[in-house]
Amino acid sequence: MSDRNRLKREICEAIDRRADEIIRLGETIRRHPELGFKEFKTARLVEETLRTLGLAPKAGLAITGVRADARGAADGPTLALLGELDALVVAGHPVADAETGAAHACGHNAQIAGLLGAAMGLVDAKAMDRLAGRVAFLAVPAVEYGDVEWRVEQARAGRLEFLGGKPELLRLGHFDDVDLAMMIHTTPQPEMKKAGVSASNNGCIVKTVRYIGRAAHAGGAPHLGINALYAANIGLAAINAVRETFRDEDSIRVHPIITHGGSQVNVIPGEVRIETYVRGKTVDAILDANVRVDRALRAGALALGATVEIETLPGYLPLFNHAGMTERFVANAREVLGGDQVTQTGHRSGSTDMGDISHVMPTLHPYMGGAAGSGHGADYRIADPRLAYVEPAKQLALMAVDMPADGAAGARQVMGEGKPRMTRPEYLAFQRK
Repeated sequence: MSDRNRLKREICEAIDRRADEIIRLGETIRRHPELGFKEFKTARLVEETLRTLGLAPKAGLAITGVRADARGAADGPTLALLGELDALVVAGHPVADAETGAAHACGHNAQIAGLLGAAMGLVDAKAMDRLAGRVAFLAVPAVEYGDVEWRVEQARAGRLEFLGGKPELLRLGHFDDVDLAMMIHTTPQPEMKKAGVSASNNGCIVKTVRYIGRAAHAGGAPHLGINALYAANIGLAAINAVRETFRDEDSIRVHPIITHGGSQVNVIPGEVRIETYVRGKTVDAILDANVRVDRALRAGALALGATVEIETLPGYLPLFNHAGMTERFVANAREVLGGDQVTQTGHRSGSTDMGDISHVMPTLHPYMGGAAGSGHGADYRIADPRLAYVEPAKQLALMAVDMPADGAAGARQVMGEGKPRMTRPEYLAFQRK
């Protein structure tokens, strides 16, 4: 057995010894869900756990982010292992927070448990004594792009600039010394089997829309009003009418919600507010669809004689998984989980701010099972705690061996396989544009 494989076995054994603790962490986070940029309890748990491992975490990054580094025996590149802190609002979820409606219906609690489990395995096996470079354990806030109005308020107050956690961490320089990045997302989709990697994911932009009409008595004098709700309905219908012009290969997704539909049933609505994403496979496809969506929204205002204010916000860039990192993950996952339990797929239509990271450095964002129900649905649950919480810890840690081993030969090879799509300054300029 090679030294590298011996180290991998020692790390997996160390994680197995901590399995009950890792599962408890995942379940604790699941029972205490928090929304993006408000994950203070979860961040504190991450910080305390990393500190018990002898690491020196830094907290308060982009409001709630936490990072701790483990240094190898020699200099070399830095691999960041990521987990996401936030939950999202899901009506009717049985473990939703009674006040905020937040629920872990996307498995981010499993991501954090896996991240902490990977740190445990690497520390317990004294792996860094045999590796080069650094491993950064990074718990990141706010990938679920909800609470848009609140986030815009925070930006206008100077507390944020970008409204997603990883873009904000990029802006603040917390990825400046990182060369490669990886995280694992929990999935309930059985076709992914125990683990899977896609080639790419949609990017998105985010829009807030405000229709302004004129309030009036709905029974006594509706002719004096301008119904902003009707204007919004026409705008939404117009979006539906242009859907057939979206090309299948562009993977366009537009899914608006009305966040304010009127003040009272006997008052003609004088103001209506909408939020939506425009998602697509490429930046050009997103921008083209966005022009059509704006035109449809303006049509509703024109029809009713209302006005409409449309604000378009930077969302997330399309995700591109690095082929070299994918190859190493698939080999490790098949070794641990079984050769027929690891899948590789094409494009996926969801969005993640890991796409932003993939534009500035080699990045990997695979999926692992253990959940059941619908993603972002009230029936989402952890069905197999060991697969959801413990096995991702192993796969993160195994990549943390493959990249820094042998003088970080794996990391250097991956970094040499093509230039990033953007430099960090180019990324910031693009988002601000």
